Amino acid sequence: MDLELKDKVAIVGGASKGLGRACAQVLAEEGVKVALCSRSRPDLEKAAQEIHDTTGRDVLAIAGDLDRHDTIKDLVARTVDRFGRLDLMINNSGGPPLARAHNATEEQWATAVQRSLLFFARMSREAVPHLKKQGGGRIINILASTVYQPIPNLALSGATRMGVVAFAKSLADEVGRDGILVNNVCPGSILSERMLSNVTARAKELGISVDEALAQRAAETAVGRIGEPKELAYLVAFLASGKASYITGTTILVDGGLVRSVL
Repeated sequence: MDLELKDKVAIVGGASKGLGRACAQVLAEEGVKVALCSRSRPDLEKAAQEIHDTTGRDVLAIAGDLDRHDTIKDLVARTVDRFGRLDLMINNSGGPPLARAHNATEEQWATAVQRSLLFFARMSREAVPHLKKQGGGRIINILASTVYQPIPNLALSGATRMGVVAFAKSLADEVGRDGILVNNVCPGSILSERMLSNVTARAKELGISVDEALAQRAAETAVGRIGEPKELAYLVAFLASGKASYITGTTILVDGGLVRSVL
């Protein structure tokens, strides 16, 4: 299937590793020129070089803290300056602090709101004028399964990312007639640095090994295993493509059947 992505331009946040790295790789394999951003310059430059070497696509690496609005504005401006356009915005950020609902601190709440709510609004706001100029595009938010089902120690994730779901629904309605489609993808039990950090903390609480905690997470899914980052990235590529022309304002789980909710 031709996804009609060749020579499109994408920005991918949090792209030095994990889910963002996988999304950038898969998009580049489909012919997309990608701009990557994350805090860690060494990891980012390594990822950019590997993506270029394996796909031959043009890759731009911009190190910066996406909790800051000025970093986001600079990222979009430098991407458009380099490639002359912007077609796809893949909004992926570092997760909020691990915390429980009853005792999350003021500082943890402030970080969570910046990183897991305002980030998505800012990235989208900066992207929309450029997407309109191209006659359309895609905004894809990578959230978490916590919008459907709470996970211990991730109360701030569910609270802030639910706000993104509501924001994306409003934005989809506002820009749909400009050819801009907005969707959310929610990973669950996909092996990334973020998930491993959460599982490690959970294992410590329960007094078990990390391997045992991972086995428990795998057993909670319908398919009986932990997912790979590329399994989410393939859905992101489809939603970014010309084949997904009638999907907007929706939220899709990639969780191996972890969430049992019927809605």
